[in-house]
Amino acid sequence: MRTVFLGTSDFAAALLERLAGGPAGPDRSGTRGLEDPVGQHRPALVITRPDRPAGRGRKLTSPPVAGAARALGLRLAQPESVNGPDAQELIAEVAPDVLVVCAFGALVKEPLLSGYELLNVHPSLLPRWRGAAPIERAIMAGDERTGVSIMRLTAGLDSGPVCLARSEPILAQDTFGSLAPRLQQSGGELLVSALDALDRGERLSFAEQDERLATYAEKIPRPTACSTRAGPRSSSSGSCAPCIPTSARAWPSLTEPLSACSVRHSRPVRPPASACTRARVACYSTAQTACWSCWWCSRRASVRWTRARSYAAMGLRAPDDPAPRAAQG
Repeated sequence: MRTVFLGTSDFAAALLERLAGGPAGPDRSGTRGLEDPVGQHRPALVITRPDRPAGRGRKLTSPPVAGAARALGLRLAQPESVNGPDAQELIAEVAPDVLVVCAFGALVKEPLLSGYELLNVHPSLLPRWRGAAPIERAIMAGDERTGVSIMRLTAGLDSGPVCLARSEPILAQDTFGSLAPRLQQSGGELLVSALDALDRGERLSFAEQDERLATYAEKIPRPTACSTRAGPRSSSSGSCAPCIPTSARAWPSLTEPLSACSVRHSRPVRPPASACTRARVACYSTAQTACWSCWWCSRRASVRWTRARSYAAMGLRAPDDPAPRAAQG
């Protein structure tokens, strides 16, 4: 089956490797057999976003998918717009059976929507967490499960009908760096399963999403976004809340309401309503309440909390720790 791949991010690059015959990992679904060799659906063309300035030096940097395509020896195009005539001509030249889309980062419009079968790989259990940051928002909200959905791309934002989905638990210590690889694995297996079915002449069964259950995963603001994929990092300007292990909910909580983090970040972190069960602690560095969604506050608080408890065990009080505000019911 001839495919064209549209993607940009690291998540999309991992799926591209799966389609092109790169590292695939173990087959947890048990669906990969002799009739489903890795790389059977190797894309005839990869389309990604143009190189953009990045970093302090503003050096032109290629998207992760571009680097993966070059490493895999795939034909690569980086048009300014996938909806432009140049991109449409490239796609028509390949004459694909399916266009695979994953984290492309730009709207796909007509005539591509009606001219081809478009399958979109989205790392959430749609209709929950439509949008740009579904993995991060699922962790921030304290969800117990997330997953991957294969849907037909439509004009709406991740609102098309779903044909395949697989659930994945969010473990107590999961961060983006630990959860994303598992979702990449599931997404690759589901995508290959869908393409195999189309290759055999089968029709995929699609189900419309329930709009009443739709939630939106807004992009993580740049001032608080964490660029690391390895786990938490502390910074005086804050860090990405998905880097906070969800086990923070097990810490002792105070009942004092939280309006925003009391530490002066460039953009205060405020958890969504669904995350209100996360533990709050008294921030001993400011004598005010801080939320565990803020790594900087929680890190400083945990160190001082431990020191204060050590002094308390001896019947003393840490000399450099002001008394926290009393919790209100």
